[in-house]
Amino acid sequence: MKDHPIRTTVIGSYPFPAWLEFASQNLDQFGSADIDEMIDDAVIGAIHDQVSSGLDVITDGEQTRLDFNLSFYGFIQGIERESVSLRRWGPPAHDQRGKHKILGDLVAPQGLGAVVEFQRLQRLSPTGPVLKASIPGPFTLSGRLLPNKQYVDRYAITEAILPMVRKELEDLVAAGCLEITVDEPSMSCYAYKEDTKRFVDIFNRTIEPIVGQCRLSTHLCFGNFKGHPVGYRRIAPMLPDFLEFKVDEVHVEMANREFAEIELISEFAKRMDVAVGVIDVKSYYIESVEDVTSRIQKCLEYISADQLSVAPDCGLSQTARWAAKKKLVNMVAGAKKVREKL
Repeated sequence: MKDHPIRTTVIGSYPFPAWLEFASQNLDQFGSADIDEMIDDAVIGAIHDQVSSGLDVITDGEQTRLDFNLSFYGFIQGIERESVSLRRWGPPAHDQRGKHKILGDLVAPQGLGAVVEFQRLQRLSPTGPVLKASIPGPFTLSGRLLPNKQYVDRYAITEAILPMVRKELEDLVAAGCLEITVDEPSMSCYAYKEDTKRFVDIFNRTIEPIVGQCRLSTHLCFGNFKGHPVGYRRIAPMLPDFLEFKVDEVHVEMANREFAEIELISEFAKRMDVAVGVIDVKSYYIESVEDVTSRIQKCLEYISADQLSVAPDCGLSQTARWAAKKKLVNMVAGAKKVREKL
């Protein structure tokens, strides 16, 4: 499924068009048919921008999600979602994103919605690019839910969510999805202070049914809320345990960190392919083609071209669309330039 070296890919999310931002806050003014049309149009726009940039791998841009993971809580029963966060003003931080109460058993009898998203992507996409689905892992999803007597801590909540994510992954493969990213930014953000072996066990149990049935990757980043990271931004605490993830590819955030620890991609490369973030989604500096080529050459000092993919550091949902388009175009052009010289 990786048919050439230095493949160009994305994580998952893409900026909402301005009209979708407005419409999502005024849904009572639209009928159900209007909303269905709106969703298709938003996904078509995201597909267009990605395809026109020349990407090898595209997603639906997560256009039907309020956030990379917020929409999933709407599919989980037993939750009372908080409508107003604890802090609404001041510099943007993760405490502006509310946490939700658990009122009963956590179950998702209708799935988590990712399969419907993928089927829409299949229906609307042209032939050519690989179609990828992204879904948050159970530990990351557990972070917005408040423990109670039934689920006494975050790990108990994680164990309740794990079967839901596992079933969704199985259903994605059954729907014909050939490439899936399981996002676990909470694991990479907290690797410096949590039990990394426990993280690996949780992750591998989640993906176990689909290992070998698709191209499977994980995204290890340090958070992105309105252009701000949240985690301790070092890869070293993840090693060596995260090498035990049963994935075909791991994505690491590099551009925003000025390629600190780039040498550590060689450790991952002993076990899996590596997608390196060569585009900084938290900056409005538009990387030139020459920037991209030099960054790829730096990566090739530590990994073979056959094992390397390039991508933005993180999802693009927090980046203005005009900048996202320019960044992707230059990323693809830079990758092609290096590929042609191999």
